[in-house]
Amino acid sequence: MKSDSPSPSRRPTDTELSILRILWDHGPARVRKVAEELSRERGEEVGYTTALKFLQLMHEKGLVHRDESERSHRYTAAHDPDQIRGKAIGSLADKLFGGATTKLAMHALSSKPASPEELSQIRQLLDQLESENSPPSPGKEPST
Repeated sequence: MKSDSPSPSRRPTDTELSILRILWDHGPARVRKVAEELSRERGEEVGYTTALKFLQLMHEKGLVHRDESERSHRYTAAHDPDQIRGKAIGSLADKLFGGATTKLAMHALSSKPASPEELSQIRQLLDQLESENSPPSPGKEPST
């Protein structure tokens, strides 16, 4: 879901990221559903009150919205995945690679091999970026 709200000021914790992934994958969810999915992901029981506390803290941080129109509140992610991922990748690139996203990408690809489908997607992205960044050919008007 796209959000007009500003990006979160603090990076979500690992557990908060897990909860956000649940909300992105399943859409709006009640606390019980979040607790069940977290338990499944972790392979151990996550209690209702634990999930509730995380969601309350995430609401205070602006990471989730809470719909209080029914007795059992429903939570939705306040930011779309690309917004959160972009901020996390930027932070990671700054901390580990001095801001060099190329080094980050190269390291990521060399440490965990990509599937043929993923390589195809990467090639398409590179082709797109290359065409967007290449200067106009001589004799051609730049597109506006």
